[in-house]
Amino acid sequence: MVVHIVCMGVAGTGKSTLARRLARELDGFAFAEGDDFHSAENRARMSRGEPLTDEDRAPWLAAIRDWMAEKAEAGTSTVVACSALKRRYRDVLREGGGRVFFVHIAPPDETVRERLMKRAGHFMKVDQLDNQLAVLEPLEGDEDGVVVADSHEPDRIITDILPLLTRLDRD
Repeated sequence: MVVHIVCMGVAGTGKSTLARRLARELDGFAFAEGDDFHSAENRARMSRGEPLTDEDRAPWLAAIRDWMAEKAEAGTSTVVACSALKRRYRDVLREGGGRVFFVHIAPPDETVRERLMKRAGHFMKVDQLDNQLAVLEPLEGDEDGVVVADSHEPDRIITDILPLLTRLDRD
């Protein structure tokens, strides 16, 4: 069975770092950085501190979904770093074929704020965090996924959740 693991959460949670490492640990899983699917216009807007609207995000989410679907058609499982802040965004990603499992990385807000203040060279700035936190809709009980609500290093998080993830294709 094809499995798509989506590492989700607000900017600065470490979803890209965790997703890259998970893709390496889960042999044969393809990796995608969701930010790479943004249009140049969306990147420019975010760089100026302008939050994206649902309409702005729609083609971005469709492009990620389509990439997941292409991989699923080829029989390849994936790990994707994508904010997936709202349920309706996750609904689009669930159309990617196969099983879509969300890993919501949710360290304390202050930890995220500190990380964003130290991060250089990224279009997402710390002043956009409050908007993302306001928009965030946590996973609901009927959504396939797990919440990682700590701020441990990625290696420890992987150690904690890898047994769960390696069983996904058998459940």
